Amino acid sequence: MARNFKVHRQKLGLTQEQLAEKADVSTHYIAMIETCKKYPKPEMLERLARSLEVDAHQLFSVADGLDESFKRLHQAIIADMKQIVREAVLETLADSHRE
Repeated sequence: MARNFKVHRQKLGLTQEQLAEKADVSTHYIAMIETCKKYPKPEMLERLARSLEVDAHQLFSVADGLDESFKRLHQAIIADMKQIVREAVLETLADSHRE
């Protein structure tokens, strides 16, 4: 939930302070939610969701985080592949100069 909470806040371009003001809570409370140190009660969850302009259930959606996770995984795989190819080319060049 904390990650989705932060993602939705950032999608709106809000700082923690701005969201806190919009939801009429403290900035500290928002920070505690985003770091999994606090968990809002149902009434507060609804208020925060309204402030984030989403339905409360969207704060728990795994799918919201999957797209970003897949993008990061794809980028990591591409970076690893480039490194492997780079090392293979350098090794091949070095071998050809030794001969």
